[in-house]
Amino acid sequence: MRRRNLSMLIAFLFIGNVSISYAQEGNNEKDKFFVSAQIRTRGEYRNGALYPRNEGDSPSGFINERARLSLGYERQRLSLKFSAQHVGVWGQDALVDKNGRFILNEAWAAFEFNDYWFMQLGRQALSYDDERILGGLDWNVAGRYHDALKIGYRKNGHQLHGIFAFNQNDENVIGGTFYDSSKTKLYKNMQTLWYHYDFASTPLQFSIMAMNLGQEGGDAETRKSDTQYMQTFGTYIKYAPGSWDLSGAFYYQSGKNVSSRSVSAFMGSARASYNINKSWSVNVGTDYLSGNDKSDGTYKAFSPLYGTHHKFYGAMDYFYASDFIGGYNPGLSDTQIGVGYKVSSSVSMGMNYHYFATDVKLENLERSLGSEIDYQLDWKIMKDVSLSLGYSVMFGTSTMDIVKGGNHNSWQDWGWISLNINPQIFCK
Repeated sequence: MRRRNLSMLIAFLFIGNVSISYAQEGNNEKDKFFVSAQIRTRGEYRNGALYPRNEGDSPSGFINERARLSLGYERQRLSLKFSAQHVGVWGQDALVDKNGRFILNEAWAAFEFNDYWFMQLGRQALSYDDERILGGLDWNVAGRYHDALKIGYRKNGHQLHGIFAFNQNDENVIGGTFYDSSKTKLYKNMQTLWYHYDFASTPLQFSIMAMNLGQEGGDAETRKSDTQYMQTFGTYIKYAPGSWDLSGAFYYQSGKNVSSRSVSAFMGSARASYNINKSWSVNVGTDYLSGNDKSDGTYKAFSPLYGTHHKFYGAMDYFYASDFIGGYNPGLSDTQIGVGYKVSSSVSMGMNYHYFATDVKLENLERSLGSEIDYQLDWKIMKDVSLSLGYSVMFGTSTMDIVKGGNHNSWQDWGWISLNINPQIFCK
């Protein structure tokens, strides 16, 4: 299977090169064909990552890898991209593997109607603003991609995108439109409007997003569809004068969740960083996501949906990258402070402290969830080759035990090291 897929890619590369050469000879349009590759290998030591461990639980260790090959074509008003990848853990596949997991993670075409309007169709990454609601999730070995239609407008600092998606499990003949999302964790349909403006006279960016998300609330046994619609509205602002970088966001959710409960939830964030000199920088920030107690009525827990949660709520991914347990969703208050140091032009490091607490006061429990310390070092070894490593510790509380599991009296830590090789192999 892998050999056949590789042969198909090589053939595509050869045909693409011949086709482009012919196109260049046949007309005056500037055709561009490129090939890039990525090998990203990451080893992890987990002793309480994602979920707290219990006393006596042994740590785990593994090495995962992303092997990706991307092909692209561009000419006037038209562009295409195909990206195939194999992801997994070392040793997961047999030495003689006839059923390898080699899939297209990106496959899209985009064309411009004129100088301002364009359309992009197919499997693509959706990454907007600081990725709180829609993000590419590049930290994950597989990344995140959507099958969607995007229609966009851009002119003089203004950008407007309309995103539309409709998902089904198969090419059904009959049976309605029931969508089983138990494996995909996806929406049934989605409509999103995003507006962004870059001010010309000042380093200010401003965005507005409105999303209508249709989630399947029907019965999997009878396959009777019952789509529930939830709306997310919000704004993102970034201001970067001189050595400062200031940003903030606010989002509100309404409608109904997949369980048909009315939703009224919100989140807000504020962040500030300052470059003291060429070497040192400091940052502070806060995130607040509303939560829900176990009472009936309106559901008040905010969902960050398809954002890059690893980027914001601690590197150990206790929150929103992994679930709360026992029906809890108490929200989150995350207060952060950090420092960065640039050792040289190729080496930098940073350390961040997070203090976590719940939004709602749960019965007989304190709001405090604990503290996390994250350290990361990045080294650009050469062009297209970089090394990163990190180490994190979590100091949880008894409340953490209830809503996330584990035993806070047990030492919780996590370490990793990653080598990323990402060259552009061919460009013509």
